[in-house]
Amino acid sequence: MIRILIVEDEKPISDLIRWNLTKAGYGCTCVYDGLEAANILENQGFDLIILDVMLPHINGYELMEYIRSLEIPVIFLTAKSSLEDRLKGLTSGAEDYMVKPFEIVELLARVNIVLRRYRKAEQCLKFRDIVADVDNQRVTKAGKEVVLTPKELELLALLMRNQNITLFRERIYEEIWGAEYSVESRTLDLHIQRLRRKLELGNAIKTVFKVGYRLEDTDEVSI
Repeated sequence: MIRILIVEDEKPISDLIRWNLTKAGYGCTCVYDGLEAANILENQGFDLIILDVMLPHINGYELMEYIRSLEIPVIFLTAKSSLEDRLKGLTSGAEDYMVKPFEIVELLARVNIVLRRYRKAEQCLKFRDIVADVDNQRVTKAGKEVVLTPKELELLALLMRNQNITLFRERIYEEIWGAEYSVESRTLDLHIQRLRRKLELGNAIKTVFKVGYRLEDTDEVSI
């Protein structure tokens, strides 16, 4: 499992991030100040760090100097929005810089992008009795292989990596087809229909009216 360290001193924000990342299939550890983060990094390994700048004891920029030697990718998530701060964050070695307030869907997308860049994204994905082996382009349901087209597999993997999170049509088109969404296009809807039929997913792939789709396995979801 991909392990993410969340370094955020505001507990409600930390809890929101942890809840959504956990629902997306990541393992999360939360700490609330820079010194605590440095201490845990001495003893545990992580695949990604989400890091605030304004932290007690050691701020995010100071902590970044220590993290660089560990070669763990970092996404800054902070209220410091000036161009100077953005440049300072990115030139310090961070992979990305997001400003609060933020959309959780955008954070999840950036997490996926950074993990793929570092080749740390989970390549064997699971949902109920469905297993998608992305590396080997193979999907099984209850142990039996199901033949999908390359685009169907890409779409399935995107949904599985974002379980219980609504994906906007625009984002799906950009990630799967590398193109902007057109209201006239039925491409996405047809691919969703085929996934539902081939994998017997039925209502597990929820249609969010005029928004997009969500692969749902619980009654409690975040949009």
